[in-house]
Amino acid sequence: MATLTPLVSTGPFEVFRVVSRPFFENTYLLRRVGEAACLVIDPGFEPDAVIAAIEALGLEPAAIVLTHGHSDHIAGVSPMRERWPELPVLIGHGDADKLTDPVANLSAGYGVSVTSPPADALLRGGEPLVVGRFKADVAEIPGHSRGHVVFWFAAEPMLVFAGDVLFYEGVGRTDFPDGDFAALAEGIVTHLYALPDTAVVLPGHGEPTTIGHEKRHNPFVPLA
Repeated sequence: MATLTPLVSTGPFEVFRVVSRPFFENTYLLRRVGEAACLVIDPGFEPDAVIAAIEALGLEPAAIVLTHGHSDHIAGVSPMRERWPELPVLIGHGDADKLTDPVANLSAGYGVSVTSPPADALLRGGEPLVVGRFKADVAEIPGHSRGHVVFWFAAEPMLVFAGDVLFYEGVGRTDFPDGDFAALAEGIVTHLYALPDTAVVLPGHGEPTTIGHEKRHNPFVPLA
């Protein structure tokens, strides 16, 4: 399910969203206003819809950037690489193994075998994500997935791609083999709640929220 109008327009950026069934996972297309280059963030189980949106918008993918390696966030990588063979894949170093391991990326548990080409570059907390004219700060926030990363782009307001760490009045599941609620909560407070209240959070599932709203209303990680 794709729309061709921006979900968010802020500062120099526009963000478009494609929602992929069956998990209603959000794939985001990020571009600078007036430019064709885009980042594809977490292509899910409906890659044809993602590719169709990219082509309808006249965009040129510059990289696939993954917040983590669970199957609903990586299922579209291989089809996109078939369409754009030189497209680099970036993921946090702690989740790189999930790209090629259906057990680790949880797809095997659903009776399917999702795999992706291996990563071309690994993201680490404290080191910037840089692709062409795109530059973001990166934080490692384990808990939902061992190698989950969150990244944010300077804009007014700031854009935060949170994957399955922080949702609208919710957080990611921590009952997976490498889950850890305490680590997730600590990462949210340390890294995300330190961002401006106006920062727009773009989660892996559901609707956008803001850091300020979650600090006040998130029942799982209340700010004392």
